[in-house]
Amino acid sequence: AAVVGGADSLCQMTLAGFAALGLIAPRPCRPFDRDREGISIGEGAGLFLLERQGEARFHLLGYGESSDGHHMSAPHPEGEGARRAMAAALEAAGLGPEAIDYLNLHGTATPSNDAAEDRAVAALFGPSLGRLQASATKGVTGHALGAAGAIEAAIALIALEDGLVPGTLFHETPDPALATPVVTAPRARPLRHVMSNSFGFGGANCSLIFGRSA
Repeated sequence: AAVVGGADSLCQMTLAGFAALGLIAPRPCRPFDRDREGISIGEGAGLFLLERQGEARFHLLGYGESSDGHHMSAPHPEGEGARRAMAAALEAAGLGPEAIDYLNLHGTATPSNDAAEDRAVAALFGPSLGRLQASATKGVTGHALGAAGAIEAAIALIALEDGLVPGTLFHETPDPALATPVVTAPRARPLRHVMSNSFGFGGANCSLIFGRSA
């Protein structure tokens, strides 16, 4: 067994650093919105107990990671590393893109990050993109940085347990340049497989897939 997770807290250096990069929005962030302006910094923690054996309602079916090293802070413009991470997670889980019932987007609400993730999702999901239920939850939590992956994995598991696709808070105007269908209000849906994306500086990308017990 292993305890895994992440934690991060607000500090002046972090706020000043993101402000210097021009990435902090002047109001709550709006993931995948046409008028998105940047991130909202959050803080928090998430921890999980992983076990190889034993009874469980939910399972970690697959994971994928990549490092495209495109830029110190900017993502690859075509989301190449993000696409590879998602593809590796699907391969590890033995699933095709059409099997994913809900995708928790990384969705930072910066113009370049959302656009790159959108291209990666569109390239990977292809013909099944139209049926995909996707949302970004950083409008609720803010971007908790080192804790973001753990928090959003927890959100993905709650969605799986409750059969509820969370909405994308503060998403008001769809961006016509983006292809990913974004859920704006919570939807009750039977979910079997969910994916959660987390991407970071330096092109570090990770994607997780969770599923219900058979």
